[in-house]
Amino acid sequence: MTQFWSSIVHELTPYVPGEQPRIDKLIKLNTNENPYPPSRNALAAIRDSADESLRLYPDPDATSLKSAIARHYKIQTNQVFVGNGSDEVLAHVFMGLLKQDKPLLFPDITYSFYPTYCRLYQIDWRTVPLNDRFEINLDDYDDRGGAIIFPNPNAPTGRLLPVLAIEQLLQRLPNRLVVVDEAYIDFGGTSAIPLTRDHDNLLVIQTLSKSRSLAGLRVGYAVGHPNLITALERVKNSFNSYPLGRSAIAAATAAIEDDNWLQETRRRVMDTRHHLSRALTERGFEVLPSAGNFVFARHPQHDAAKLAQSLREHAILVRHFNQPRIEQFLRITVGTDDQCEALLNALDAIFSAQ
Repeated sequence: MTQFWSSIVHELTPYVPGEQPRIDKLIKLNTNENPYPPSRNALAAIRDSADESLRLYPDPDATSLKSAIARHYKIQTNQVFVGNGSDEVLAHVFMGLLKQDKPLLFPDITYSFYPTYCRLYQIDWRTVPLNDRFEINLDDYDDRGGAIIFPNPNAPTGRLLPVLAIEQLLQRLPNRLVVVDEAYIDFGGTSAIPLTRDHDNLLVIQTLSKSRSLAGLRVGYAVGHPNLITALERVKNSFNSYPLGRSAIAAATAAIEDDNWLQETRRRVMDTRHHLSRALTERGFEVLPSAGNFVFARHPQHDAAKLAQSLREHAILVRHFNQPRIEQFLRITVGTDDQCEALLNALDAIFSAQ
């Protein structure tokens, strides 16, 4: 029945998320979910919002959430845009800001939703190769392209760019829009959001799915110059005037305001990441330096796809990307200490059986 499809549907290659199977006693280290529960304040806000007011539409501007984000970063509320997870925010950014006369530039190894959005919105793009250490070199981004987008830290590699390098890019290309996708920034980096005060060509995107443990709620946001935010609001209000429900707005606001919870949780994840990276290195893995809640590793003596399958047989899921340059790497989410210990024990069992 594909004769009823629009022509563009035939050309799409949809994004494939990490699998979510139902396996008894499964340890999921494949989708970069936070292993710790959300802020108690966020959970209380959800419960408090579940009353008869749900019969009413939510605030279309999510004013309380935008205000909380603005206070957190010491910016103005008209610099904030919110949506259903950072993926929806990204979709509006691609549609409203990144379709330009020159091709969009992003790394050759990066978040695989970027080329998907380019195909969906018919945006011309060009990839810029990471260097031999799998780092983004911003000197490789020049005026021959149009807008620029990249994650920081990059995904799936986990490598981090210093804010100074981003500022130098903004100064060098003042007429090019730069979008920095900071889904994992809280796990070891410094946000570029303060740079939006002085650079009208910068848009920074964040999510509550990772560091704030609200992946199931679907809340993301962008921060930038008011002119950029106005463009995104125009796109949003031509698509869905009420993107966030009452419970999502209430819980996200509470989560943003609970900085003590964030600092404690990120510390636990970062400590476990350090121990996991060291343990994998001791077992012969090459582990890239990571500022995310995951590590990216390969073993010179073990095929990555086979290793991922062997771990699956031990009820442990990790992410394997079957694409050039990284086909021998596994991306492993940082779980709890117990989950990571189970992973290491499974690897020891697999290696000893071979």
